[in-house]
Amino acid sequence: MTEPRFDLPPKASPEVVEKRQALAERVCRELQLVGFTVYRGDLTGGPHYLPGVDVHVTPFVDGGVYADWRTDAELRDPALDLFAQGIDYANPPPVLRHYHTVLDQMQAVLMAILASAGFEVEEPDGHAHGSMVQVTGFQP
Repeated sequence: MTEPRFDLPPKASPEVVEKRQALAERVCRELQLVGFTVYRGDLTGGPHYLPGVDVHVTPFVDGGVYADWRTDAELRDPALDLFAQGIDYANPPPVLRHYHTVLDQMQAVLMAILASAGFEVEEPDGHAHGSMVQVTGFQP
């Protein structure tokens, strides 16, 4: 019996990844200036569920710099537990509605703040990246 094989997408050149790393550091500095708790989960190898903004770089050709808002586990876990159990999407439980509202609003806030600071931002494909904000460049 053969083992299943998973092909990963091609990686970006070291120069591209280096530029993304510099852009990610600039994003972190800007978000810290306005008072957000920011961390680089891709560099620490730690959990990606600390509250605050997780700025990370993906090394693939179609990757980039991403920023995700993470709530505290006290809000996140009950909402995700309910979601995993199956819900009525037409009438979700209040805790899940609240969690979803928080994520939607924080996505809008992050995009607005970063755009105001001169970053080029867009909403990434949620199915491909699962992130809230993609930062594609900076125009001082």
